[in-house]
Amino acid sequence: MTRAYHGTPALAIAIAAYALSPIDLIPDFIPVLGYLDDLILLPLGIWFAIALVPDEVMAECRAKAGAVLQRPISRAGMIAIVVLWIAGAFALVWAAFRYWPR
Repeated sequence: MTRAYHGTPALAIAIAAYALSPIDLIPDFIPVLGYLDDLILLPLGIWFAIALVPDEVMAECRAKAGAVLQRPISRAGMIAIVVLWIAGAFALVWAAFRYWPR
């Protein structure tokens, strides 16, 4: 049986808005209860949004995600990027020590 999912994007947007909103059902400054609503409502909302997606659509998305994970990996590219980040960090530290007024 195919489930309807026309409201799934709206529900997902509402869940993300609630997660990012500074306004909560129970304010966060109330000890324990303030974070308990986030701990319960957000996972339930995500579970409900996922449950509304039809099985065929979920299987197609999982197949696409699996195909992306099977792409080739370039270790040389990874090493080059890590070396560039380390060189940039050293250059930043060198510039800070060289030009920082003492």
